[in-house]
Amino acid sequence: MCWSAEADLVAGVGVAAVGAACVARADRGRDLPLAALLWAVVALPLLALWVPVGVWCAAPRPARRALIVPLAAGAVTAPAFGYVLATRPVRAEIRGHTIGYVLDLPHAPPAAVGYLVATVGALLLSGDRGLRMLGALAAAGALVCWTLWRLEFVSTWCAFAALCSLALFGWVRGRRPARDGPGGTR
Repeated sequence: MCWSAEADLVAGVGVAAVGAACVARADRGRDLPLAALLWAVVALPLLALWVPVGVWCAAPRPARRALIVPLAAGAVTAPAFGYVLATRPVRAEIRGHTIGYVLDLPHAPPAAVGYLVATVGALLLSGDRGLRMLGALAAAGALVCWTLWRLEFVSTWCAFAALCSLALFGWVRGRRPARDGPGGTR
C-alpha cells in the first residue's frame, strides 16, 4: 500500500493469505490462473498479461472472442513495462503519507491505457458476472486513485488491489466444479 511499512506488512500478509485461500478453494483447473493471482507481485509487467490470460482461461467460451483486445493489449504492454523496469531508473519518493514511484516511461499515457485495457478490460469483458463485478471494482479504484492521488497512483492503487483480492476470493469461493468431463471444459 505504500502508506507505511506497517500497512505494507499487514496488507502483504493479508493478500498472500487471500491468495493461498483462493488457490486452495479453486475447484476447476481453468480457474487456477486467476485464483493464483497475487495483486502485489511485480504488478506492472506481470499483471498486464497475467490478468487477461487468467480471465480467458476462466471465461465461458462465448466470451473469449471479446477478450482478444485485452490479450493483445497485455501482450504489448507487459514486455514494454518489463523492459523499462529492467533498463531504466525507477525512483520512489515520499509524498506525504504515500510513496510516489517515478518511472522513466516513454509514452506513459498510452502505456497506462494499455495496462488498464488489459487488466480492467479483461475483467469487464469476461462474460462472468463475478469477474465483471471485480472489473467494476478495479475500474472504480483506478478512477478514485487517479482522481485523488494522481502523482501517487501506483502507490494508492495497491490499496484497491488488496480489496480486489478479497473480491477475487469471493469469486473463487462461488465457483462450482465442472461436471462435464476431464479438464473441466464446457
